[in-house]
Amino acid sequence: MYENAVVAPSWLADRLDEVRVVDVRDAWEFDGIGHLPGAVSIPFEAFRSSAGDEGMLPGAETWETLMSEAGITNDDHLVAYDDTHGVFAARFLVTAELYGHDTDRLHLLDGDYSAWSREYETTTETPKPEATTYEVRRPDSSPLVDYETVLGSLDDDGVVVVDTREPWEYEEGHVPGAVQLDWREFVDDETRGLKSTGELASILADHGVSDDRRVLLYCNTARRISHTYLVLRRLGYEDIAFYEGSLTEWKARGGPLEGEGERGEPPTEN
Repeated sequence: MYENAVVAPSWLADRLDEVRVVDVRDAWEFDGIGHLPGAVSIPFEAFRSSAGDEGMLPGAETWETLMSEAGITNDDHLVAYDDTHGVFAARFLVTAELYGHDTDRLHLLDGDYSAWSREYETTTETPKPEATTYEVRRPDSSPLVDYETVLGSLDDDGVVVVDTREPWEYEEGHVPGAVQLDWREFVDDETRGLKSTGELASILADHGVSDDRRVLLYCNTARRISHTYLVLRRLGYEDIAFYEGSLTEWKARGGPLEGEGERGEPPTEN
């Protein structure tokens, strides 16, 4: 599973006619700045959600409509990109996974639009995809976990809880025992893509995150969880879960917090 979770621009350039490329930037960027050849536009705002405890999903009907109007089928290989180091594109791909798209057919472009445009062609041609009938297929298992699962993991030595927010957010309050790991640590500012496999492995080891323990992620934005999730998949991690309730929700349900402020966070957003 999760073959080629993150793909290089050269990989995509050789397969533009074989995959469906999805641009999740704002529509004005897609139309005005340009996009990858053959890409379809599904802006992040179209599939974000700000409600729910166990998942920040747009709803099955909304997802089916977006995918169908973009000409995407259940069998397509999807390569998603943005212009923000892949963090918004990662959320698109995780949403697709949670709605049952084959994980081996979901790929994050390593880098973003700016990185691609340095070496490869872009276009402003408006695509005209033929509508399809896309169907949500609920998977047999899901990486989403609920409040009780997180609570029960706090004293489990076989689980490492990872807070994917920024250091200042972590310091103001976090789940007891959680390690702080900002998704930006994985990104090379010059290439706009991920750091090398060795560098990624070193970063994770420095934070005590290893593939022999279950990794449980949380944040207050689902896109940051999604990016870290795909990085771990790229490195071969298999036992990964994530909690998409905010720390406000966590605290309201009586969940323990530690840190200087112990204030929690605003409601979760994608």
